[in-house]
Amino acid sequence: MNLILMGLPGAGKGTQAEKIVDKYQIPHISTGDMFRLAIKEGTELGKKAKSYMDQGELVPDEVTIGIVRERLSKDDCQKGFLLDGFPRTIAQAKALEDLLADMGESLDYVLHVEVPKEQLIERLTGRRICPTCGATYHVQYNPPKVEGKCDKDGTELIQRDDDKPDTVKKRLEVNLEQTQPMLDYYKQKGYLAAINGAQDIELVFQEIDEKLRSLSQ
Repeated sequence: MNLILMGLPGAGKGTQAEKIVDKYQIPHISTGDMFRLAIKEGTELGKKAKSYMDQGELVPDEVTIGIVRERLSKDDCQKGFLLDGFPRTIAQAKALEDLLADMGESLDYVLHVEVPKEQLIERLTGRRICPTCGATYHVQYNPPKVEGKCDKDGTELIQRDDDKPDTVKKRLEVNLEQTQPMLDYYKQKGYLAAINGAQDIELVFQEIDEKLRSLSQ
């Protein structure tokens, strides 16, 4: 099964990706992982990507698509893949479709984990970090035993700047702006599967699982 996973920060994409990979034994492929692998293996495209990244520039689409092609050609993708963080633009989405067609493949689903904005803000702004040991808590979902103190070393917990409400709202707006055209595109193509990410983690996966089981029937 060939899948793309989408969702705003705080939607719980990472957790669901782990569950999908665990059950269906397909690789979870993020853009960063792909680039790191190509660079580590020293492929021509990896070297090109590194030269752009070293200069703080965006890697051009043709290089990115080439790296995606290399990654999807590997043996572990024979049963399918779960793409995360790619494609980011309509041009990349079209290039991915062409690439898959060349390989005799096509997309099955674009899984979009949807959570209301207010709930995302609550999830993201509730995070607290221990500056000493790096332990992570959440004021509502994973609170420390003693309010405001790390369970491990008793250090006063802090809220990171990028977890503060104004920053979180801005981050969500920017992400939404970037992803909406993609969602519209995939909806029009008939690939989009909206998943209710506002429910319990296990129920979210149950919903995803039902969609994916329909592919093998």
